Amino acid sequence: MKTISVTINGKKLQVPENYTIIEAAKEIGIDIPALCYDPNLDKVGACRICVVEVEGARNLMAACTTPITEGMVISTESKNAVETRKEILRLLLDNHPNDCLVCNKAGECKLQEYAFKYDVKFRQHDGERRQAKVDNTNPYIHRDDSKCVLCGKCVRTCNKVEDRKVLSFGERGFETHIVADYDNLMADSSCVSCARCLAVCPVGALMDARTMGKARVWETTTEDVKCTVCEYGCDFELLKKNGKVYAVRAKSPVEGRPLCLKGRLSVDLTYNEEVQVPYVKKDGKFVEATWEEALGLGKLLSKLGK
Repeated sequence: MKTISVTINGKKLQVPENYTIIEAAKEIGIDIPALCYDPNLDKVGACRICVVEVEGARNLMAACTTPITEGMVISTESKNAVETRKEILRLLLDNHPNDCLVCNKAGECKLQEYAFKYDVKFRQHDGERRQAKVDNTNPYIHRDDSKCVLCGKCVRTCNKVEDRKVLSFGERGFETHIVADYDNLMADSSCVSCARCLAVCPVGALMDARTMGKARVWETTTEDVKCTVCEYGCDFELLKKNGKVYAVRAKSPVEGRPLCLKGRLSVDLTYNEEVQVPYVKKDGKFVEATWEEALGLGKLLSKLGK
């Protein structure tokens, strides 16, 4: 593939001509902040945290959607770019609960990471704030709408799988929020609990309900494993505390891997010594189930005389 020459933060480099600025920066170890960007998803430039200064351009450019051009000179941490990022972060924190000390995403939250990096703090104000709307009706997915930053990554990854497409944007303006089907509760929606949305959410808006409250990220070590239920071989992490597996977590669904609840539960049962009771949906409601039911092993076990 043809390469072109660009300069980023004073460093000249050659990169493929189809790269965006954020991809080019990664080639030399520069991690441009971004909440909505994911290399495996459509690029939308929604959060604007990734804005950079391009020599000759009238305005700041979104690094995740702007293609590089020959001779482009880019500054990722110019005064203008940094001040813009800080203002966006202030606005996000103005509409975000101040609960980092107890949030289960603490230590892995991108909003927390960037606020710390740019020294942006919560501030008191009398303006509108997104109302808390916690949905814990699905035993596998904990949803807290008050923490959503509307990056849209959950919507885009859900829509990647043709027969799912559960999540979308609802309402307009300040009332915009993520909806499941026709703004149903998660348990009442057509969600199949595959965990694609959990794997990409950059904040604590979507969390794995089965891992919450068990350990903090700084107490946790991880080990990568692959699911063997089907040919996709989806990637998971074993979460360990004091050397003992306490949960499993789906990793980002790349290269067409769809992720599914059956695979997730199979990995959990295989490696977790204190596995939780599984749930399945019957007549539209989640109910406790046996592992034979959850993994669809009934017919197989009956043939084996179990």
